[in-house]
Amino acid sequence: MLVKTFGGAVFGIEALVITVEVNAATGAKFYMVGLPDNAVKESQQRIEAALRNNGFRIPGKRITVNLAPADIRKEGSSYDLAIALGILASSEQIPEEGLDKFIILGELSLDGSVLPVRGALPVAVRAAKEHFEGLIVPEANAKEAAVVQGLKIFGIRNLREAIDILAGRPERPPVGVNPEELLHLPVPAGEPDFSDVRGQENIKRALEIAAAGGHNVILVGPPGAGKTMLARRLPGILPPMSLAEALETTMIHSVAGKLSPSETLVTRRPFRAPHHTISDVALVGGGSFPRPGEISLAHNGVLFLDELPEFKRQVLEVMRQPMEDRVVTISRSRFSVEFPASFMLVASMNPCPCGNFNHPEKDCICPPGTVSKYMNRISGPLLDRIDLHVEVTPVPFNRLSESRVPENSEAIRQRVVKARARQAERFKKFPHIFCNAQMTTRLLRDICPIPHEAQNLLKQAMDRLGLSARAYDRILRVSRTIADLDGSPTIQTHHVAEAIHYRSLDRDLWKR
Repeated sequence: MLVKTFGGAVFGIEALVITVEVNAATGAKFYMVGLPDNAVKESQQRIEAALRNNGFRIPGKRITVNLAPADIRKEGSSYDLAIALGILASSEQIPEEGLDKFIILGELSLDGSVLPVRGALPVAVRAAKEHFEGLIVPEANAKEAAVVQGLKIFGIRNLREAIDILAGRPERPPVGVNPEELLHLPVPAGEPDFSDVRGQENIKRALEIAAAGGHNVILVGPPGAGKTMLARRLPGILPPMSLAEALETTMIHSVAGKLSPSETLVTRRPFRAPHHTISDVALVGGGSFPRPGEISLAHNGVLFLDELPEFKRQVLEVMRQPMEDRVVTISRSRFSVEFPASFMLVASMNPCPCGNFNHPEKDCICPPGTVSKYMNRISGPLLDRIDLHVEVTPVPFNRLSESRVPENSEAIRQRVVKARARQAERFKKFPHIFCNAQMTTRLLRDICPIPHEAQNLLKQAMDRLGLSARAYDRILRVSRTIADLDGSPTIQTHHVAEAIHYRSLDRDLWKR
């Protein structure tokens, strides 16, 4: 008897419906076809033990399981439950009614309990597009899948509960989630706040500009000046995530297996801070069956690279293309996948190996040529892609000990939100552009005209600092963001002057 059940496979962050065909015929032996990997092949032993421990049996027939389409490689343990239910239906131990209404996901334990899997949210999105009635998923994945509206999402703990749902007698109702309510949950107590930072007003201003326009930023300063502390507070001033952003971010984390059982929707902008020993594959994604890397996990949020020169040069260079295209394409001989990678890069570094170059009170003990050599660990093309170069100096004692409470993150965030609203109005005809940092060169010429005085100022800066055409474009983008924060419809000369000020690493100061 032939029975069909349905599972899901994830490629990139898109899902594909997999038809699990189970045929029980005269003979013996168990066959698994359809390009299964080792984890799928091993499901036979898991399924056999789970069925026997729940009062069922593997029929004494030749069982053929085909995972269609057969030319796409299947990996992982998420097909266990769909295969087990197909075997039970094909051997007439359970009725086959209802199997065509649901996509079924879940890894079976030997006692019949159902364990969580990766990628439930992308599969739920595909199920809605394919007009399935709902999903049967592990209990830990139920809330994640229920973010997609219009589906019946049943979270189960064991094989028996799945059989009851197919028979129309579920123990519990479908899981319901309102994603709009999740987006407006209050900020958890204890989140890092700019009110904790004494002094450093110029650095706060630079980070406000970066947040308002989505710009990349690098902080250069001696140890203990507050670079990491400031960077970790940046997500608190970014604008709230839209539902589309939250869904896309959640899908990436779901595919990577980074969602906790209690997490339904990623509503806080990600902040990823990988260690400098990270490999290039771990940073951009990859593997024999590609998974998202750190830059994709930071999508719609912040990627923080502390001690930037300590990263391997090859690791940093692979970021250059994603920083421009805001997507990572990973190609293999049989297929290629894309992962979104629209992130804000925030980097920090010491000015030299000893950390005291240009320190107001301490002397640098590095030998001649060391500062330039240290800076050259970061390539010029990568620095060109960073809009704001900010020099961080230590805070004097009188600023650290003052009683006045600095401006908090919420006040800064309100200004950022207003600036982003102006940008949203400006780019409403361009569906893939959401902030000034994403402007194309053609749009830049139309949207960012500057007065004659500012043009002369910019020409002098380019001649003196030797700026590239890319740096010129980035200065214009930052100028437009500064004007948005000021509420100015046009870019003024002082906006351009401030933007030029944030190209400190292009100056001869660092070529000692």
